[in-house]
Amino acid sequence: MDIRYSANQKDARYYDSEELREEFLIQKLYEADKVHAVYSHVDRMVVFGCMPVKGSVTLDREISSRKEFGTDYVLERREMGIFNIGGDGEISADGVKYELSYKDCLYVTRGTKELSFRSKDGKKPAKFYMVSAPAHAAYETKLLTMKEAKHRPMGKKELSNERVINQFIHPEVLKTAQLSMGLTELKPGSVWNTMPCHTHERRMEIYTYFELPSDQVVFHLMGEPDETRHIVMRNEEAVISPSWSIHSAAGTHNYSFIWAMGGENQEFDDMDPVKMEELR
Repeated sequence: MDIRYSANQKDARYYDSEELREEFLIQKLYEADKVHAVYSHVDRMVVFGCMPVKGSVTLDREISSRKEFGTDYVLERREMGIFNIGGDGEISADGVKYELSYKDCLYVTRGTKELSFRSKDGKKPAKFYMVSAPAHAAYETKLLTMKEAKHRPMGKKELSNERVINQFIHPEVLKTAQLSMGLTELKPGSVWNTMPCHTHERRMEIYTYFELPSDQVVFHLMGEPDETRHIVMRNEEAVISPSWSIHSAAGTHNYSFIWAMGGENQEFDDMDPVKMEELR
């Protein structure tokens, strides 16, 4: 497991491109029949990636729960959100099977002992993108399709930021301990997300970008509003955003991204807006 420690904003302003990438960028999440994990000490969020090809892949056989989490199994004191961004797949949670097509989401509650992943067709493997947060209570494991998400159209075509925010793991959709997740889709011709930008002191956020052609990139913006930096990102890479940092992007092509938040407050609109004239 790759462990990322919290970065202080006073230090981060002096990072060069390589240091920014080492601290915040998450790459190579999907390897055949493996589970890759990155543990962030920012709100103790963990990002997992799994691409089952030949057969079933079990989370606790790939990740040492006792070594990495100090528990008997990974989700003993954690909850998890899972999106499928690949071919059709299946997840088994304590023996209950859930079929996930492209962009389907599964919320897995605290206390789930066994979690395993399988692709329907190894030639078109599922790609399970997962984020886990500490949980103080157990709720209900639930499969959510795009139809069941809450849809919030945002932006304008003339501002190149026309998009739909699809809220899946969200207080208005289902109960969780602290985790919130959703999927934002940019319309063709739009390349900006979350602009005007914001920070939120009471929670952190992780983005993963996908549906980006292999010859295109996203310029992910981060840093304090008056000390902005960027990280060049490619398809299916993720990035950690501490509470003090803005999190926005412009791409050379339209794209989609999954956002995940953890922290004290689940209110989606609990944010500190940044005016355009304040950005530097």
